[in-house]
Amino acid sequence: MTCDGLHTKTTVEFGKYENDTILINDEELKKDEKDILGHIERIRKMAGITEKAKVISESNFPVAAGLASSASGLAALTLAASKAANLELSEKELTILARQGSGSASRSICEGFAEWHKGSKEDGSDSYAETIAKKDYWPEFRMLACIVSEAKKAVGSRAGMAQTVANCPYYEGWLKTIEDDLKNVRNGILNKDFTLVGSTAEYNALKMHATMMTTKPSIIYWTPATMEVMHNIMRWREEGLESYFTMDAGPQVKILCLEKNMNKIKEKLEELDCIKKTVECRPGAAARLVNDHLF
Repeated sequence: MTCDGLHTKTTVEFGKYENDTILINDEELKKDEKDILGHIERIRKMAGITEKAKVISESNFPVAAGLASSASGLAALTLAASKAANLELSEKELTILARQGSGSASRSICEGFAEWHKGSKEDGSDSYAETIAKKDYWPEFRMLACIVSEAKKAVGSRAGMAQTVANCPYYEGWLKTIEDDLKNVRNGILNKDFTLVGSTAEYNALKMHATMMTTKPSIIYWTPATMEVMHNIMRWREEGLESYFTMDAGPQVKILCLEKNMNKIKEKLEELDCIKKTVECRPGAAARLVNDHLF
């Protein structure tokens, strides 16, 4: 789901600069874990230009903390840099390009609920994302991001996944369940079956974290605060307040619920001291150009 409450704004200019310069939330990029410079070079080659880039990017949430900042950031960078390089790309072409910077960024190009197709070609040219339900299709759907830590992750998502693929004995078993999970979530969205979407997303997230926990060395993103939120969601559900949790590679918990239950869940979350901040999200708009540049 493209989230309207979590967003990134990025301005890019190619010009007569000595070097590429990248400023993210007022911090100069020094450790390029996401290969942002490589993505800019990829766009330069597509456009046939050599000028260096000046990039300033701002997100309204902590980056590298388990809130899918690379999805938002690389989607914004792809759109801004391709336009700055005078490339005219369709939405599908943008998703193919964004995917090369960050797989999840391909979905963030699209509006509402999006599906990323893995493709089968060796060069990845048929791996793209598309909207399967627009942002107004299911207006009652909500995601509440519970931020329990603003610290950067000790192990980045890309490094963690590479380590899991190489060392986890359960990784292949997880892969075998993905297609069924994807089918259930897709059908759940199209049929507005909240129970199917929520329960599938929750179980899939638990399976993903189980593979990371059982790799060598183990990657455990959960904190006591993560566990406290998860246990409370399961307890509230047993009491009749339907909601489900999901997580990216990090400690933050995202609660899936319907609009009718949002206020009650917020009231209960306020009783938990472990949560630093919550952000309410609805299905959001696609990546788009704006006129208020950052420089």
